[in-house]
Amino acid sequence: MLVFIAIPLIAHAGGLPTLETVVVTAASDGLIGVASSSSEGTVTAQQLENRPLLRPAEILEVVPGLIISQHSGDGKANQYYLRGFNLDHGTDFATTLLGMPANMPTHAHGQGYSDLQFLIPELVDRMQYRKGPYAADVGDFAAAGSASVDYFRKLDASFADLSVGSNGYRRGLLAGSPQTGGGNLLYALEWTENNGPWTLPENIGKLNGLLRYSQGSRDNGWSLAAMAYQAQWASTDQVPQRAIDSGLISRYGNLDPTDGGRTHRYSLSGEWSERGNARWTRANAYVIDYSLNLWSNFTFCSLGCNPGPGDQFEQADRRKVFGLDAAQSWYGDWSGKAIEFTLGLQSRYDDIGNVGLYATTARQRWGTVRQDSVKEGNFSLYGESQVQWQEKFRSIAGLREDSYSFDVSSNLWQNSGKVSASMASPKLALIFGPWQKTEYYANFGYGFHSNDARGVTVKVNPDFRDSAGFLQPTEASQPLVRAKGVELGLRTAIVPQLQSSLSLWRLDLASELVFAGDAGTTEPSFPSRRSGVEWANYWTPGAGLTVDADLAVSRARYRQIDASVPGNYIPGAIENTASLGVSWDGGGVWSGGLRLRYFGPRPLIEDNSVRSPASSLVNLRLGYRAAAQTRLSLDILNVFDRKVSDIDYYYASQLRCEPAPVLDIHTHPSEPRTVRLTLRQSF
Repeated sequence: MLVFIAIPLIAHAGGLPTLETVVVTAASDGLIGVASSSSEGTVTAQQLENRPLLRPAEILEVVPGLIISQHSGDGKANQYYLRGFNLDHGTDFATTLLGMPANMPTHAHGQGYSDLQFLIPELVDRMQYRKGPYAADVGDFAAAGSASVDYFRKLDASFADLSVGSNGYRRGLLAGSPQTGGGNLLYALEWTENNGPWTLPENIGKLNGLLRYSQGSRDNGWSLAAMAYQAQWASTDQVPQRAIDSGLISRYGNLDPTDGGRTHRYSLSGEWSERGNARWTRANAYVIDYSLNLWSNFTFCSLGCNPGPGDQFEQADRRKVFGLDAAQSWYGDWSGKAIEFTLGLQSRYDDIGNVGLYATTARQRWGTVRQDSVKEGNFSLYGESQVQWQEKFRSIAGLREDSYSFDVSSNLWQNSGKVSASMASPKLALIFGPWQKTEYYANFGYGFHSNDARGVTVKVNPDFRDSAGFLQPTEASQPLVRAKGVELGLRTAIVPQLQSSLSLWRLDLASELVFAGDAGTTEPSFPSRRSGVEWANYWTPGAGLTVDADLAVSRARYRQIDASVPGNYIPGAIENTASLGVSWDGGGVWSGGLRLRYFGPRPLIEDNSVRSPASSLVNLRLGYRAAAQTRLSLDILNVFDRKVSDIDYYYASQLRCEPAPVLDIHTHPSEPRTVRLTLRQSF
């Protein structure tokens, strides 16, 4: 999807510098001021309306080259893939909703864990995405990219949705935005149940609510939002391929029927903005109450079964998050050149009362691997200047400084400690043109991601299940891991009704250690280099008809390895993706959307001797307006019932019948053909 809205374009009104918002369509005569790189854009609600979705987070697949998948139950955060990364559950891709971060540092299941199951797609007004570490106002977890999602402040009409579908799928959504006290009160209540195709019914139950009161606009106004979300589920995690091939379980079978989880997320947030001819001031604040209990079993019986306890473990997370962000921009002239200068600060404090890893059997704890309380804070300052040097040349230069403090109190005193760290990240964008309706970009920037606080202070291996390594010295992680990116690109509207962008990029990640939440200790990794090319297109050949086509090719390699590693391929790294979408809504009774997604093969081991197969999925949405205020929508997901994988891993596990662990591909299948019917009544 390639729909762009300007980040500020410098112009003059009434003799004073100001900012205009410029929405670029395929018929635009000029592209100056549209963006700071060829790989950023803003997607509006219109582009999401006819998009079939299996999961809420799949709205992020409008970002060219981004893939969403799942390796467990649908109450858990999704897997994300972008620019040569298996981003796990969110590391190196930062997401926000209503100005609140979704990524959780020092999380029980994984660093940067970004659970977007609470997102309500029908309320999304717009989503701005940026790739690479080039934006001064985005810091932690944004080395590969970022996405900022905002909800509507006012709906065109109140509505109620009722959905039913395959495998016990049921969903209800009630939403509206009546005028109240000079502003708008956006409300929404969502309820979802689903069993999925799994032999073990997923039995997911979600309740989700939103109240948002706002006055004015996004640029000149304010809003307060209260959100509440809770869910519980049983999960079918990835299983060894040999268990399916031997007939021990079916394709949708399960080896531990007690896996699953429960979570909640409650938040209160506020945003304020005032924008005039000479300056723009904005701020937002938030507080989040979050919890997760997750039971998983990826290796099954290496600790013994019959009568051994098995390998299930529980990851628990309890925290409160507090944040405050503020920024001010000034506009003016500098020796006849239009300029914009921005100063901003960002702060966040995670008070993690408990982040724990426990050995369990059938969800009953029988051992503590580690249990910690963590206080993690960060404070960031950034500045950015934009200068229109000549009619066809402008620059954007930025610098941010991030400071972190980690305070860990562990059940093993050796692993307690306090650490602080800081890092400066310069950014530079050079923009040339337009010539022949084409603009050219050169981007350079440094970024980073933080590491799990427990890995930063760890000194001994706390995992009693590791009989050889228990209480042995272990190496701590670097607190902050440097990323360095460079990108060359162009964006063009030279062909009528067609927008295209082309990006050539490279990203280096410094030497690091990664904290493994499943083991409670750190695992070694190496310096890496990722590079690639992305081509994105958005075409509007006629009224109501849009076509988007994206292609991304990436190469990911370790730059340095040691003798213990058989090669320099990065396991799970995405290599090739493509998507093709057609959406039509001519204002009549019928509308629809059809999407093809190609997810290319990936190396699963460092010597590339084991690879995952490629997958292609087609999803369809058909809409019918039965009356002015009544609409029916039919979603057919995985139209051709392709038997492909959502995700594949390669590691050792042990089944009940096996005397020792066996190396194997572990797979989580994509869901089969799924049909969902939605009735919407507006009022």
